[in-house]
Amino acid sequence: MSYNILSQDLLEDNSHLYRHCRRPVLHWSFRFPNILKEIKHFDADVLCLQEVQEDHYGAEIRPSLESLGYHCEYKMRTGRKPDGCAICFKHSKFSLLSVNPVEFYRPDISLLDRDNVGLVLLLQPKIPCAASPAICVANTHLLYNPRRGDIKLTQLAMLLAEISSVAHQKDGSFCPIVMCGDFNSVPGSPLYSFIKEGKLNYEGLAIGKVVITRLFENFG
Repeated sequence: MSYNILSQDLLEDNSHLYRHCRRPVLHWSFRFPNILKEIKHFDADVLCLQEVQEDHYGAEIRPSLESLGYHCEYKMRTGRKPDGCAICFKHSKFSLLSVNPVEFYRPDISLLDRDNVGLVLLLQPKIPCAASPAICVANTHLLYNPRRGDIKLTQLAMLLAEISSVAHQKDGSFCPIVMCGDFNSVPGSPLYSFIKEGKLNYEGLAIGKVVITRLFENFG
């Protein structure tokens, strides 16, 4: 289950986006019990959450999910951002093999000057005779700016590189991969095609929307 639960601080900073909503339903005290109710309803073995605010995570989200049988891992965004990504899994179903946070910020690279992050876990199923000894689960929240598809693609390429490294097994094969997140994109977009096809034909794409180097043309 993948769920952007909307950081309360980000909601308050961008309140103009929610003018159509009644103010009481925007309060965290109203939203969190309903978020938790939905999580309980679906009872997923693995949760990938985006916009998880750090103070809410420590005080409410993690304790509540742990009481439901989840083990939680969290990666906060870099810089001064208040939120991050979390992957939570039922400890009755999986054992944790490794935790691999991904920071997209690189101060010396213009395409990587944003504070978005990703998180990649390697899990071992506890089911007897599982089809695979491990499963790779990744979660991210890519840049929102709709005019900067170039940055989104660069962030995605970094995440895919980490996934490839984590999921690679000793015999040269790859374990099953589940990639979740808020990609701030839509089906049919260049970013979606990059995920689906593993490559991108960038000839003729508008600069500022999708600008990538040949390094990412044929990933993997």
